[in-house]
Amino acid sequence: MSKRFAWTWNVKEECLDEYVQMHLNPWPEILEEHTKAGIRNYSIFQNGSQFFYVFECDSDEAAAKAFAYMNESEACQRWNAITSKMVEGSFDFGESAPVQYLREVFYLK
Repeated sequence: MSKRFAWTWNVKEECLDEYVQMHLNPWPEILEEHTKAGIRNYSIFQNGSQFFYVFECDSDEAAAKAFAYMNESEACQRWNAITSKMVEGSFDFGESAPVQYLREVFYLK
């Protein structure tokens, strides 16, 4: 059974266009690495400069392993070197909790 994970980040105003364009046209190897990491049904929604991210993974442990895998990925390191400068706050996927997940309070299947 899958578990859903979500968080938000704010993107710097001066970086909005570039950030959106990168995510409208992601590098094929980035998509492949996320899939290899075990991430499924990944979506990003925009509300002004705030972005809402949601994905599915098998468990908390699987999500942690997915982030660890992507932290070691050369393609993800190149992508993150660009996008990390665009967001406000931490973007260190080497941390034990690189993002603060939001609590899900409702889900209709």
